[in-house]
Amino acid sequence: MSGYSWAEFEAAAPEIADYGRQRLDGKVAYLATVRDDQKPRLHPVTPIIGAGRCFLFVEPSTPKAKDLLDIGWYSLHCAMSDSSGSSGEFILNGRVRFVEAQAAREVAESVSSYRPAARALLFELSIDEAHAIEYPFGRPLRKKFPSAVS
Repeated sequence: MSGYSWAEFEAAAPEIADYGRQRLDGKVAYLATVRDDQKPRLHPVTPIIGAGRCFLFVEPSTPKAKDLLDIGWYSLHCAMSDSSGSSGEFILNGRVRFVEAQAAREVAESVSSYRPAARALLFELSIDEAHAIEYPFGRPLRKKFPSAVS
């Protein structure tokens, strides 16, 4: 799996990672995947962040499971509380890895705020980019990981 694990991201950019955890962990977010015909597709999901990892449980019969297994690229965006963006935005981009190991599943279940179905597939997200955007006084304040090199 390319990219950074959540633990590596957290160590390198703790402020952005903490913001991301607050916006994503156990909350509804929107996962964009890529279909076989290269068109985008959007899905509601509930990410799980804990033990230095970012997980998704996915119903195996869904289009998102097929997209993740076949293509593996994703973009994840937190839900917004209103149209002004007052709650801020958090976006992750990267690849996913299908996780079959029972030990990893036990870790994901232990840090999850809900009980996933036994048939659910487990994926771990790697992080190529993270974007934290807040709107103090209506103006965007953007933070990116990894930060741009000048």
